[in-house]
Amino acid sequence: MTSPFPTPVPNPDNQGFWEACARGELRLQRCTACRAWRHHPRPLCPACGSFDYEWGLASGRGVVHTFTIVHRPTLPAFEERLPYNVIVVRLEEGVFMVSNLVGADASALRIGLPVEVVFEPLDIDITLPKFRPRAEVA
Repeated sequence: MTSPFPTPVPNPDNQGFWEACARGELRLQRCTACRAWRHHPRPLCPACGSFDYEWGLASGRGVVHTFTIVHRPTLPAFEERLPYNVIVVRLEEGVFMVSNLVGADASALRIGLPVEVVFEPLDIDITLPKFRPRAEVA
């Protein structure tokens, strides 16, 4: 199975993230020197400059920080999905992730909406983290 959509490309900096998503886990880089969480994966801690990190298990919980509803596709491959949402989630760990809200109508979207991660296979190699409203608020 291959995706008609643009596909993330694993590399040495983000391989741990994609491997964890395939297992249904949200793992983020965490600096072993200053303990700061970071996302997007990168070799250097933006807080202290250390190259040392681990792949820490994140809660997968957060809130919608901002969102938009896309009505015109940026690429032809997305035209069949119109309209679709793009959300920015602030995770409990303090980092931000760009994704989509699934499992709810667009009318449910609001800033501050509590969400939790779910995983959606894009193709045989990549599983994407998406978010749904938390069960306690759905």
